[in-house]
Amino acid sequence: MNHQSTIVPTATRDEPVALLLANFAAHANASPKARETVRLLLLDVAGLCVAARETDYVRAAMASTASQGKATAIGHAVGLGPYDAALVNGTAAHGEDFDDTFEGGPIHAGAVIVPAVLAAAEHRGLVSEAVLRGIAVGSELMCRMSLVAPQAIHKACFHPTAVIGAPAAAAAVASALGLPPKVIAHAIGIAGSLASGIIEYLADGSWTKRLHAGAAAQAGIRAAFMAEAGFLGPTSVIEGQHGFYRAFAPSKAPNFSALLNGLGDDWVLETLAFKPYACGTMTQPFVDCAIALARQGVAADDIVSLECEVGEGTVHRLWEPLALKQAPPNAYAAKFSTPYCIAVGFMDGGAGLGQFTEARVAEAAVRALAAKVSYVIDPNNAYPRNFSGHIKATLRDGSVREVCQPHMRGGAHEPLAAADIIRKFHDNATYGGWPAERSERLASALDAIAAGGSVDLSVAQG
Repeated sequence: MNHQSTIVPTATRDEPVALLLANFAAHANASPKARETVRLLLLDVAGLCVAARETDYVRAAMASTASQGKATAIGHAVGLGPYDAALVNGTAAHGEDFDDTFEGGPIHAGAVIVPAVLAAAEHRGLVSEAVLRGIAVGSELMCRMSLVAPQAIHKACFHPTAVIGAPAAAAAVASALGLPPKVIAHAIGIAGSLASGIIEYLADGSWTKRLHAGAAAQAGIRAAFMAEAGFLGPTSVIEGQHGFYRAFAPSKAPNFSALLNGLGDDWVLETLAFKPYACGTMTQPFVDCAIALARQGVAADDIVSLECEVGEGTVHRLWEPLALKQAPPNAYAAKFSTPYCIAVGFMDGGAGLGQFTEARVAEAAVRALAAKVSYVIDPNNAYPRNFSGHIKATLRDGSVREVCQPHMRGGAHEPLAAADIIRKFHDNATYGGWPAERSERLASALDAIAAGGSVDLSVAQG
């Protein structure tokens, strides 16, 4: 983002930030690479929804629905109203923490924006071009908003995906609806009061993080529909005295240049990371380190200790309290335990959906290795600008092995190929119990949307 945007010219920088974002949302023209990223997001999110469709938390979300309508809950037979469909699909897409992430945030755009826009599109009969524009707009804004006050939202005990997701989804849906800038700005303002999501799930591995993406998607639709109907929201919601960043990121002065510079010209969503592992974002490079260590011929019994160099901003979510992280109470908590992810990655050569079961998390050998994992803070670690991994293994013979992963595989420095993301989609659909023929039909339907064809998700029902 090194040049001044034509969407947000310098002369208008005294306007409310929400109106600048709304002007972008109303007139955005995504780059070819951004559109390709949207295509892959559609596939990734849909595959994750299928993978999670029979889980206990998705069953609970489905049981909570109270509407019937035209919107698809992917992998379920009943059509829902847009709010319920967005809630179910967002919860399913984010539920296994296998969804896309954005380095520098971190934030998960696809699980919020794709369910919001698809639900609104089916409900209103929108064309595919509106869907693509809405997903591009919302994903771009989620990524950029996460750069305004790095780490401060987590520090305030909020989940960035949850709170940023609401206004970004509002802009996404409003853009897809073709609303004018002033109305979109009101939608963003309304969403500021609907945004929520605390990170207390870290205490016991309960399910509220899973809910956050769906709740943000639902809030975004609500805000856009209300603004369309004439409801007013504060257009100073982003920068105001009682606004978004003062509420959710009070420890850091916001840097709005990260949000506004180049907006509409430089598409940061092009750098979205697609995860190779089904666990917390910043643990991913450490899983690669653990796999590399095992490939050196080191056995688990040879290891005395595994010391990891980490960024300070990751400690309170992925490392502390250390005793709890070394022995996570359940499979969901294990996804946010770097010691467990390192141990299972070392022993299994991966950290996919099959590594996060209650049985695997309880296995004595995995827990014994996780108990040997500790950390030291690296004051020069580039987090959150870059996610890296470093493990120093001390062995019983007194030797020391060190393994480094300089960046997140799947991210901007080493992106997954489109073929890898497509394979992940089919693997996730298979995990969710779908035959290959059915996942092929859904992939074709999603590719049709991305190519400007009809918005038809009927194959995803049931």
